Parts: sequence; structure tokens; C-alpha cells
Amino acid sequence: MPEPYFVTEVERQLAQRRHRWRPVRLVLIAALVAAVYLALTAAILFTRNDTPRYGDVIEHFKYGSIGSETESGIPYRVWQALPRLFPDAFEQRDDYSAFGFLYEKDSLGRQRDLPIGVSRRTVRGVDMVWLNCAVCHTGTYRLSANGPRTTVPAMPSNNLQFERFVRFVLSTAADERMAPDTLIPAAEAAGHRFGVVEKVAWRYLVLPPLREGLIARHARLESLLSRQPDWGPGRVDTFNPYKAVQMKIPASILTPAEVIGAADFPAVFEQGPREGMHLHWDGNNTSLAERNLSAALGAGVTPETVDHAAIKRVADWLLTLKPPASPNRPDAGAVERGRTVYRSACSSCHGEQDPAGYQFQGDAIGKVDPIARLGTDRARLDSYTPAFRQRQLTELFAGTPYAFRSFEKTDGYANLPLDGLWLRGPYLHNGAVPTLKDLLAPPAQRPEAYLRGSDVIDGVNGGFLSPPCDPKGPPPATGFCFDTTQTGNGKDGHLYGTDLPASAKSDLLAYLLTF
Repeated sequence: MPEPYFVTEVERQLAQRRHRWRPVRLVLIAALVAAVYLALTAAILFTRNDTPRYGDVIEHFKYGSIGSETESGIPYRVWQALPRLFPDAFEQRDDYSAFGFLYEKDSLGRQRDLPIGVSRRTVRGVDMVWLNCAVCHTGTYRLSANGPRTTVPAMPSNNLQFERFVRFVLSTAADERMAPDTLIPAAEAAGHRFGVVEKVAWRYLVLPPLREGLIARHARLESLLSRQPDWGPGRVDTFNPYKAVQMKIPASILTPAEVIGAADFPAVFEQGPREGMHLHWDGNNTSLAERNLSAALGAGVTPETVDHAAIKRVADWLLTLKPPASPNRPDAGAVERGRTVYRSACSSCHGEQDPAGYQFQGDAIGKVDPIARLGTDRARLDSYTPAFRQRQLTELFAGTPYAFRSFEKTDGYANLPLDGLWLRGPYLHNGAVPTLKDLLAPPAQRPEAYLRGSDVIDGVNGGFLSPPCDPKGPPPATGFCFDTTQTGNGKDGHLYGTDLPASAKSDLLAYLLTF
């Protein structure tokens, strides 16, 4: 081919320069195209918001989002990777059952990927998971140690070790195993694929703020939890954690009187008749709607992220949900005699059980029994302070239709209905008394320490099997040794029925076993 003809030397040099810069221009063009592609892909991936919907209300209760994932949750892929990254904390299991979470099987007989009480929501393109109502209000029972396990929505969660779970999740933030080079392969090993764009986004946009948020919450909650005895399974401190997290009150300024407030998860059966009664253990609110919204804050929602419609759907279902009938079959004659004893000593405060169902009637039912008369451990009562109440009223949902108006500071604990009593052990607000038989004994005769965490029904004494334990000895192989000598765990008080003759106590216990 003939060489190109140049009119001038300048044209020749310009042509050479264009030739030399052609690869650079191609690279720049390719980089621009790639950048546009990455930007468009990221925009598609990380702007999507979606929430799974469940047609069945029980499925909604167990797995539906209430809005906790947005601010409090962790990415679903991180949730799935954690058992691989921290096998010792999970007792070498590939799920969260080591912390007491409950799993069901799907229609094909496979274990579901998320446990009851953990919901999923897509937030800015990232699938996030966290807690809903069912995590605290779903439990299990067995009629014998080798018998099948039955799951009961709305009973207290007798399995969940909530404090241990939260402490673990928060402690992972500063662990080197949470670095992208370790976490992403663990998530892939759990079955999740990451595209090129996703890996970049997770490395620089998803994981850094996740770890920063966990570190901040860890600093606030660990300083609180370090001042408290271990909660153990089936228990939670209702208000102190959201003093620390939502209100950002330093744990160091919480007084010794208010810093310990752990109590048992309550049952939430048949809420309709409870409207207007004093709710929460200390009876600090008479509005079901406000009580429900307050509980949702404890599960991780914020005033900005809460899903009011999802909570209302659960609340409406709970209005009429009855507990399953007691499987206990005590002597019929003893039951009838016990009914007479109960009506004389107990029904005015707690209502009563009859063949037609639970009767929510009594002069003092749903009212607050003063601590001076009741005599039970006052730590949970004192953890709810007038100053905290004032901040609830002025800060949470202020200026909206959901603003709190009904919270009040009380001087005791509420007389609660006893429907589903067979599923509600251990007893008293703090779970300090393992069985109904023990509750009818004078405080000095109640067990000083016992194992909690069993779901095997005690058909003789009421509640669940709760053998004695030694809190000063080695940790038990199974269960949690609950020590009633620790602050907040006291077993004193509620002397009603403790002075009855032995025969009357036996008959009363037989009747209580049928609730």
C-alpha cells in the first residue's frame, strides 16, 4: 500500500499523535461504558424496596415484617454466613437454634431458612432481616421428654436466649471475620451468589455502615448488659435497652435502682377482653395499641420505619386468639373442690376458667396491686421511671396519630388474667418461681435456684420441668441455672394461698392445672 500523503509536516505529526493515543482513547471509552453500566446496574440493584406479604395471618405473625429491618436489621446474606464464620457460638449448627430460635419445615419437608420471629424486607436493594412480634411470643411444649414438640403462637417464648443472641450479633462487628474478604466467601458458601457489581457495592457501601452501626449499638448495650445479671432463656429487659438505643441515654447514668429490669416474656392470647386493663407487668398502660407499638420499638422498629398496618393485622388477630386447652387431667373431684377455693381466694384478681372458656371478670382483674402489699421483686417496676415515661410521651411518635398518651408510672404489678396458665411457667413477673405448686408455698420454701429452658410440661406441679441446680457449680449441660438470689430475680411475695391447709392447696393446684 502507498504511504499516506501529508500536505505538511504538521499534519504528519498530528496523525502520528492520534495513532499513539488511539489505545488510550479506547481504554477511556471502555472505562466510561463500564462506569455507566456499573452505575445503571447499581441503581437497579440498590434502589429496590420490597416487603414479602403473607395471605395467612399466622404466617404473617411468624414471618411478616413490622419494619424493624431498616434500622436494626442485618443483611440476609450476613445472617446466613454467620454460622459458618462463628461455628463455636452456634454450637457447630448451621442455623440459629443454639440461641433458642424455632424452625418450621416447608411444604416439602425442608427446614425453612429463617426461624419463627425473623422477618425479611428489601431495603435499598439489600435483603435485610430482623425481628417481629413472634420472636418473643411463640414457644413450644412437649408432654414428655421423648414426645413430639408442639409450637404455640402467642405463648411466651420459653426457648429464646435473647440477651445471648443480641450480645453475639453486636460482638461480631469488630471481629476480623466480618471483613469482606472473609464474609463474602462465607455467604457464597451458604448458597448466595454475588455479581461483580454486588461485590464492589458490598465491600464499600453495604458492609462498612453495617459494622459501624453494630459497633455503636454494641458500645451502648454492652455497657448496660454488663451491669445486669444474665437474663437467661424466656426473659427480656423491656425498657432499659431502648433507653440506651432509641433515646441514647448512657448506661452509666442509669441509677442502680432502674438498671435491672429483666422479666419473663408474657403470653398474648385473647387480647380483646384486656382492652382498658392495666397492661405490661407493672400495668403502666391501658391501651392495647400503645402497648403493641411500644413492644415493636423493643423489637427494633423506629418511629420512622414502623409498619403500622402490619402491626395492626397481628393485633386484630390476637383480639380473639384463645390458648390451646390444657392437656393436664387432674382428679375431677379435686378440680371441683379447687374451683371453690379459687373463687374465694383468687378470682377477684384474676378471673376464672370454666367449661365455656376463660371468664375475664373480677373486681380487681387488670388493676395494679401495690408493691407494698404484693411484696414481689421490685426491680422490673423500678426500671420504668417517671423520667423515661416523660420522654416516651414527648419524643416517640410526637405530633402523629400514634403519639403515646396512656403510659403512667404505677406503684406495683398488674393482676393479670390467667388464661393459658399451663403454658406460662415459670411464674411471677420475673419467672422466679418454677411451678404453680411452688407459688402456693411460702417464699422460704420456694426453690432458690432451678433449671429453666425446658419445654416439657410438668403435669403434676404445673409449668415446665424445672429441677434444682447449683448456681455456684459448673454450668449445666442443658438449660440455664436461674439464681433467685441475684438482683431482680427475687422469689418473695405473692403470698395469696400460701397459708391454706395442705388439702386446700392440693385441690387449688388441681384446678389451676386445667387453665
